[in-house]
Amino acid sequence: MLQGPVGRLESILDVPGDAEIVGAAVVCHPHPQHGGTMHNKVAHTLARAFARSGFETLRFNFRGTEASEGQYDDGIGELDDALAALDWMRERRPGGPFWLAGFSFGAAIAIRAAVKVEVNGLVSVAPAVSRFANDMADQPKCPWLVMQGDEDELVDIEETLAWLNALEAGPELLVLAGAEHFFHGRLNDVREAVMDFIARNGGSGPE
Repeated sequence: MLQGPVGRLESILDVPGDAEIVGAAVVCHPHPQHGGTMHNKVAHTLARAFARSGFETLRFNFRGTEASEGQYDDGIGELDDALAALDWMRERRPGGPFWLAGFSFGAAIAIRAAVKVEVNGLVSVAPAVSRFANDMADQPKCPWLVMQGDEDELVDIEETLAWLNALEAGPELLVLAGAEHFFHGRLNDVREAVMDFIARNGGSGPE
């Protein structure tokens, strides 16, 4: 448990094992009102990608999810939860670098968090931007990967493309052909793509 803005947040810390620790990351899970938790397979895949790249990685349950205290707050309080999780990791590993990542609802929350605080990298998988990240006055300035399947049944790929085209240049887009929202059968592809992006943008984990 870590202390969040309205109570304790249930958390899991993934560590690189015997590998040298080169940074810290926070991973945000999908929508809690649609069954999303820190145990979601895509969120777990993101955490493993960072751990294999040498990052201590924190997953946590948003307020009101499983054993986390509080109640769902339409993305507003959940942003505060993500910032609290990042603060906890900054205290744990003050040297950085610090990365944020998320899937679906969690990707949108991570994007908003990366606007509010400076991070060294951002990974957004199938970002649910239509409700939770399309009204930002600014955008993240760090290296930023946006990944989505072209058969996503929940987050419209055309909507994501339109949103990205309205941003300043910066995000790197990776579209996985034939992949749907939860990347069934494609989680290894997600992990490898994330590890490659980390390696090219400041990560130096094990081969």
